[in-house]
Amino acid sequence: MAAELIDLRSDTLTRPSSGMRAAMAAAEVGDDVYAEDPTLNALEARVAALLGHEAGLFTPSGSMGNLLGVWALVKPGDEVVCDVRAHIARAEMGAHAALHGVTMRTWDSADGVTDAATVERLITPDAGPHLVSTAAVALENTHNFGGGTVQPLDTLREVSDLCRAAGVGLHLDGARLWNAHIATGVPLAEYGRLFDTVSVCFSKGLGAPVGSMLVASAEVVARARVQRKRLGGGMRQAGILAAAADWALDHNLDRLADDHAAARVFAEQVAAVAPETLAPSGVQTNIVVLDTGRLTAAELVASARQAGVLLSAVGARTVRAVTHLDVTGDQCLAAGRAVGELLGRS
Repeated sequence: MAAELIDLRSDTLTRPSSGMRAAMAAAEVGDDVYAEDPTLNALEARVAALLGHEAGLFTPSGSMGNLLGVWALVKPGDEVVCDVRAHIARAEMGAHAALHGVTMRTWDSADGVTDAATVERLITPDAGPHLVSTAAVALENTHNFGGGTVQPLDTLREVSDLCRAAGVGLHLDGARLWNAHIATGVPLAEYGRLFDTVSVCFSKGLGAPVGSMLVASAEVVARARVQRKRLGGGMRQAGILAAAADWALDHNLDRLADDHAAARVFAEQVAAVAPETLAPSGVQTNIVVLDTGRLTAAELVASARQAGVLLSAVGARTVRAVTHLDVTGDQCLAAGRAVGELLGRS
């Protein structure tokens, strides 16, 4: 990628720092399929404790973490319900249905923010012989395609209570839960304990090269470990990857606030010229979603590239910019100015 391009396509684009690489090189390793990798075992225990759960399971990707978390709660033929723009519905290649026989229904929302009353109206646990039974609800925090929006804690508590009262499982796609934690100050465990299963990602804002984790009860994690192997996700000397995640938690968690500030700078520059393109909820974390107006998303992405900025098309007339540790605030200011000018001319 040319050095002059400002790459805001995703926070998965970050590259390991020298400190992270040194930690990876020095990691003590063993065979994780035998549960004998000490670095990975320690990471799983650390993250489970952070999120208020008994056990953790390292996965190669966030998609696999979600796949296992939903699988643990939903048997084939039953359904998980989620937001219409949820990652599990839009960006996991239909894996929940194709691999686990899970069906899915969705609700619509404003910028991905959950409404507990909507969830309550949608779920149909124990639906009998004529309708599909709801076995689980899945929420996303922060909400990727909603624009990095943070789910209000009171809403999460309401949904957790109604799911428990209805005997319905609750999964959290917490790929960017770290961002929600930094943006709100809500402890990770306060979020985590509301859910039966939680997946978190190390390779987005935290900057690790690979890896996510599912946390849950010890019994669920034991089952998920078997299913991970069945899916081809068993890894051997994975402590090298665990060391990167561990280093990221030590060094890159608090600095997510810098990414949030950079996203606001980007959005302010766009809004100065084309305020109608921004979501009403504003910028809460490190994701900015823009309505492209008269332009198609593909046209804006192509024009932005010519102007030195890389964006992602996430809809026919929707693009996304994501700030991360490999772009500076000044770069985000310049990128926002360039994109704003393109939108202002359309």
